[in-house]
Amino acid sequence: MRQEQRSMASKAAEFEMEINEHSLVIDTLKEVDPSRKCFRLVGGVLVERTVKEVLPALENNKEQISKIVETLNTQMQTKGRELTEYRERYNIRLVGEDDKQGKADASQAKESEGGGSKGGAGVLVS
Repeated sequence: MRQEQRSMASKAAEFEMEINEHSLVIDTLKEVDPSRKCFRLVGGVLVERTVKEVLPALENNKEQISKIVETLNTQMQTKGRELTEYRERYNIRLVGEDDKQGKADASQAKESEGGGSKGGAGVLVS
C-alpha cells in the first residue's frame, strides 16, 4: 500500500509540472496575435494551427489535469488513512520509530507474560 502511495505522489508531482508548463505557454500565447500560426505536438505529430485554435485546447487540458491532480490527492489521503488504520489495528511500528506509547505497550506486554521470555510474539523485526 505504501508503494502505491509513492506512485500516486510521483504521478501527482508529474501532473503539477505539466500544469506549470501549460500555464507558461498559455500566458505567453495570450500576448500573441490570435491569427499567428503556432505548432502543437499531438500524439507525437507536430500540427500547424493558429493561436486562437490552440489556446482554448491548452486551457481545457490544464483544467482536466488539475481535476486529475485533485482526484489523486483525494486518493492519497484515503490511502494514508487506510494505512494508519491498518497500522493501529495490528499495532505495527516501524523500525526506529520513536514512540513512547509503543515502548510503554511493549513493557506492559512483557510484564503480562510473567516476565519470562516467550520468543518474539507481537514483535516486528526486519
